Amino acid sequence: MTILPRATAPLLAQALRAMRVVVVTGPRQAGKSTFVEHHPALVGRPYLTLDDPSVLRRARENPVAFARTEPRMTIDEVQREPGLILAIKSVVDRQRPPVRGQFVLTGSANLLMMKSVGDSLAGRAYYLRLWPMTRREQLGIGSAGAWDRFFENEVPRWLEVARTDKAPQASWREYGARGGFPEVAVGRLSPADRALWFDGYIATYLERDLRELAAVADLADFQRLMQAAALRIGNLLNQSELGRDVKLPAMTVHRYLNLLETSYQIVRLPSYAVNRTKRLIKTPKLYWNDPGLALHLGLGGEDGEPTGAHFENLVLCDLLAWRDTHAPRAAVTYWRTASGYEVDFVLERQRQLVGVEVKAGSQPSMKDIHGIRAFLSEHPRHARGGVVVHGGDESYWLDEKIVAVPWWRVM
Repeated sequence: MTILPRATAPLLAQALRAMRVVVVTGPRQAGKSTFVEHHPALVGRPYLTLDDPSVLRRARENPVAFARTEPRMTIDEVQREPGLILAIKSVVDRQRPPVRGQFVLTGSANLLMMKSVGDSLAGRAYYLRLWPMTRREQLGIGSAGAWDRFFENEVPRWLEVARTDKAPQASWREYGARGGFPEVAVGRLSPADRALWFDGYIATYLERDLRELAAVADLADFQRLMQAAALRIGNLLNQSELGRDVKLPAMTVHRYLNLLETSYQIVRLPSYAVNRTKRLIKTPKLYWNDPGLALHLGLGGEDGEPTGAHFENLVLCDLLAWRDTHAPRAAVTYWRTASGYEVDFVLERQRQLVGVEVKAGSQPSMKDIHGIRAFLSEHPRHARGGVVVHGGDESYWLDEKIVAVPWWRVM
């Protein structure tokens, strides 16, 4: 079996050298188990999964004894026994001298957002997120998109840098339809088989993963909310409107969205503001963890063509993987003004900013860059320039600091 390299592999190696506990989280079926089992720094380490009923029983009966089974351990799907986190904290706190990389934990839920988890392991753990595979990971390159180039090169060189990228040309519709879950993306399933796989993914999520996170009274209501959310990719998240559409109370919608976010199914993208506190209170935009899954949900199981919204979601998924390979972590937000100017994504790294606009068409023009121009004008100190990612084949300048680049040259 060929194991494709993942973009976060170097960061995991660094975290193992620096921290006592490393927690690898992300959506189910994103490849977390394969990633930790085959990472060069972890090969040969004892590996226990709480998907095994006998292992789960031992972890529940005596968490502290379980955590002391081996001097170094990898524990898969740790969210299935939240009490194990406190036991691990007890073990690492008593260890003298501290053992770096003593525990590697994986989970299909954000442990920091789970009320049942009694401790965050603050100061002891590094949390690393693994998203579905980027296009370059699927190609065996083992990276996210080439977004760092727009920070590491002066703006006048951006066009030259984009044109020299070696990634092969491809159709965004193909990648948008199949998404990045390894079983679908690398397995190259037919559209019919892909639909079956996504049906199984949704059923397993509803019937197992969701029940382990919280009690949900009506799974049909929850699935209806998922489908409605999949039809709102890239929109500002209006919970009241969403509740009216699916005929659910506002508090139920709020709770269900939190569960979807905790399990890495949806992404609430914050708005850019110089004041970081304001980013937390402004209305976020709604996206999914994978454009293929969103397409399947939104179509009710039918196979169809992805839209411009799915293309935007595809770009965001690559940006999330890029963001989470950086320590300190980079930031991805969106920008919108009261007067209607908007930039799809704002990338922030070490206080420098790059605006990214996504256009499914093949020939973006001056009318497509009003938002980026306004953004550059409003943030002259930190905004380097803008990139229009499009579905065509040509790279060219649109303005002094704004370059149009085909998606396959940066992703």
